[in-house]
Amino acid sequence: MSSSANNPGTWSTIEIAGKPCDVYEPPERKLPGLALVYLHGVHLQRLVDQPPFSAEFARHGLPVLCPHTARSWWTNRICAEFDPTLTAERHLLDNVVPWLAREWQVKPPGIGLFGTSMGGQGALRFAFKYPNMFPVAVGISPAIDYWLRMKDSYDDPLWQMYDEPEAARQDSATLHVHPLNWPRNVWYCCDPTDLRWHESADRLRMKMAALGIPQQYDLETTGGGHGFAYYNRMAPTAINFLVERLQAEQRRVA
Repeated sequence: MSSSANNPGTWSTIEIAGKPCDVYEPPERKLPGLALVYLHGVHLQRLVDQPPFSAEFARHGLPVLCPHTARSWWTNRICAEFDPTLTAERHLLDNVVPWLAREWQVKPPGIGLFGTSMGGQGALRFAFKYPNMFPVAVGISPAIDYWLRMKDSYDDPLWQMYDEPEAARQDSATLHVHPLNWPRNVWYCCDPTDLRWHESADRLRMKMAALGIPQQYDLETTGGGHGFAYYNRMAPTAINFLVERLQAEQRRVA
């Protein structure tokens, strides 16, 4: 039995620039220069409570950083729940990425971004906006058309970030896809019974296909709809993709 099977690794919580962040340390680091960053969903559930993900991190020997940014949708808009002057996007770029370089000696393109729901769209959005920094990204059940939430409730924090749903739509991951500058390694998945978000994932698939942009996706596997029952089922495939593509990127720049 491998050491990772006996030891699932350890979780702890630190602060980066005064903001909480969960940290996973594997029993053995097997891939120097590589690390994962997880972007959480709108319900703020943590990977520390999800053993299937910890098992995958241990198996591959990768450390993981999980910043907390409230219901910010990982945008470059001020979300008062997170911070009155700092956006979630700038926190990731200006604080989290430098921390990885300083503390773990991990620099782009050695950072694999992945997320679930709100964080899934965030990972894709970062990759489309900054493809050279984040060439490897995974979105699990990505809530790409998050502007739809603004039609449900005027109390949603998105109304503090955008004047109207159309402004949010223009800032969505799909609208940040550039035909000439795109991330080389993108994988996303969405349960077909996830009626709220499956359509937007399929719309992203069609746009990228029309532009001839390489992509990997699974929009057919079902197993729980929208939530960690499905996320955990897709964990092995998602983490395998991240590891394989990060290693390919590492060889590419060597």
